[in-house]
Amino acid sequence: MLLARIFLKPCNLLVLDEPTNDLDIETLELLEELLANYQGTLLLVSHDRQFVDNTVTNSWVFEGEGVIHKFVGGYHDAMQQRENYLAVIDAEKPKSKAVSKEEAPKKQANSNKPGKKLSYKLQRELEALPQLIENLENEITNLQDSVNDPAFFQKSNEETQPVLQRLSEAEAELETAFERWEELEEMQKES
Repeated sequence: MLLARIFLKPCNLLVLDEPTNDLDIETLELLEELLANYQGTLLLVSHDRQFVDNTVTNSWVFEGEGVIHKFVGGYHDAMQQRENYLAVIDAEKPKSKAVSKEEAPKKQANSNKPGKKLSYKLQRELEALPQLIENLENEITNLQDSVNDPAFFQKSNEETQPVLQRLSEAEAELETAFERWEELEEMQKES
């Protein structure tokens, strides 16, 4: 049996492409058990969503046009985090459009006045962003450590979902903070 031979040789990387094709239930369960106990890195491509949920701790979702998102957990966890992420992005878009419409005349007026510095409020925001970014990165690291614990996905959905949702929110907040930091840095360079 090929499956048994694979796990008899020591290795720290295993790449499986559609491993569940043509497997009976007993062999599939054995494969899931072996992969759950596997100590190395596993790269898995599969359309079997239940198998993915039972074996992986991180998922990459290929959106198309070169866009890839990494999520913690199996297929269903990734889809829920993706929905949360998209909801956060969608919720922020109207705000940023409204702000940009209001600030557009101000930006044009500011661009006509060379050498004007950032306002006090924007300067304070710029100075506070590195600490905010560091705090978010630390929070994300702590949340990822919790999720990467093998016992995490053995907990109930009521315990894991808030952690996964906060992780998704923190990642979106971090991305927004980086974008705002770049925007303020650019404004400061232009002045």
